[in-house]
Amino acid sequence: MPKPILLAIDDDISVLEAVVQDLRRNYGQDYRIVRAASGAAALDICRQLKERNDIVALFLSDQRMPGMTGVDFLQHALTIYPDAKRVLLTAYADTEAAIRAINSAKIHYYLNKPWDPPEEKLYPVLDDLLEAWKQGYKPPFEGIRVIGVRWSPMDHEIRDFLSRNRIPYQSLNPEQNPDALALLKEKGIDDAKLPVVLFGDGTALVQPSITELANKVGIPTQAQQKFYDVVVIGAGPAGLAAGVYGASEGLRTLIVEPNAPGGQAGSSSKIENYLGFPSGLSGDELAKRAFLQASRLGAEFLLQRVTCIRSENQYQIVQMKDGSEITCHVCLLATGVAYCMLDVPGADKFSGAGVYYGAALTEAMACANETVYIVGGANSAGQAAMHFARYAAKVHMLIRGDSLEKSMSKYLIDQIGATPNIVVETCTEVTAMNGNSHLETLTLKTPTGQEERSTSSLFIFIGAAPKTDWLPKELVCDSKGFVLAGPDLKAKAPGAWKLDRDPYLLETSVPGIFVAGDVRYNSVKRCASAVGEGSIAIQFVHQYLATL
Repeated sequence: MPKPILLAIDDDISVLEAVVQDLRRNYGQDYRIVRAASGAAALDICRQLKERNDIVALFLSDQRMPGMTGVDFLQHALTIYPDAKRVLLTAYADTEAAIRAINSAKIHYYLNKPWDPPEEKLYPVLDDLLEAWKQGYKPPFEGIRVIGVRWSPMDHEIRDFLSRNRIPYQSLNPEQNPDALALLKEKGIDDAKLPVVLFGDGTALVQPSITELANKVGIPTQAQQKFYDVVVIGAGPAGLAAGVYGASEGLRTLIVEPNAPGGQAGSSSKIENYLGFPSGLSGDELAKRAFLQASRLGAEFLLQRVTCIRSENQYQIVQMKDGSEITCHVCLLATGVAYCMLDVPGADKFSGAGVYYGAALTEAMACANETVYIVGGANSAGQAAMHFARYAAKVHMLIRGDSLEKSMSKYLIDQIGATPNIVVETCTEVTAMNGNSHLETLTLKTPTGQEERSTSSLFIFIGAAPKTDWLPKELVCDSKGFVLAGPDLKAKAPGAWKLDRDPYLLETSVPGIFVAGDVRYNSVKRCASAVGEGSIAIQFVHQYLATL
């Protein structure tokens, strides 16, 4: 495949040469660097590239150019390469024009000249933009293919695992795609044994378990060591933050996660209130950045489910589902919360076959031009509704209350109100689900009575609860399963703390076991808060280790 292109435009030849040299030095291995000395010349180049089916990943244009300004060029380029990232180079005096251009030319960033040193002022910005561009770029597919029927819970589980671990794949339904049957026949696989996962190396897995799939795609399922300074259980925002700080501060850090980095936040289609991202970002992208950061700093990741923790002689022994054990000085619980199940007739029967919990990113494209129902009125439901609105013909939000104001952020309420294919139905509940092999109809209790609606897709976001029944009995939780720690532990469970010293802020009733994020009692259920707790937990880990 030809390399994607970075196109630099500036009428000052010396500045253009400097831009090109900086781009080549950092990106020449993966991208082709092309230059133009004017906006008009750059547009001609764009048209020629388009005719040859070449791909432009990023435009980097000066603002002050005779004949055509950088903003004017980027507006024209938007119509030719709408997916390319657009960066404007400006003098300090042009800052106001650059800010206005964020809307008019939909530029993604502006940089003040000069940008020396590029390692600090140029490359970090372009790295983020190019990484974001790669997420949306779809080259000719040569990777994993998942062959399965849409309404199979196992097929959904496989696709959800691959999606949440950011592993590209192509989904082929043999009921709609004859090529899928031809691929199975070529491999000598019976189409009654779906789902089947085909790999680029010619191998295949028939009805694979998640562990088998993880091993095949290179996700570790066995730890490299037997002992760690700290084992973080859960790779949501709190666990990832703890991994970043623990590894960066020299602790041998292992993060254990049963599904994929990101936790519940990782399934959010767009987070718009996270500090530092004015255009918002998906939970998947946030998880990916944190995962890469923690990995680069030395944290180790392991795809396993923890089933038991026990303490022996100031050590914590963490047992996995496969029976393997890991010893550590400190264990940090960052397991977050899981979506609550809807308790109505048919919910269990159609789970994974038309009824889904927090699977907006995995299933949205399969719902193109259909009518989708969402149960829930908090931010996660609102984010999902906005995401589905891009694909579905109609999105119905069903909420028990009389408005969204009590449970949803205003920015989301405003967006939903301005989206014509989203319908908010208040004082409405699902009372039953019906169908044969998959969901076909919903029975609703509405303000005017009982109704039956046709749909094949229901997505449920009705709050979340901790899954902590596997924890040792010595580790004290409240009546709902949230873990008590620090001052809350002493206030809510007098006598549970046995040492002379007070527990550290995030320390549980078992010395050496800490907790951070949504699973902690009385935590603020926000992504930024979870990141903060995961970060500061490492400070208390150091204090605890100093006492050993």
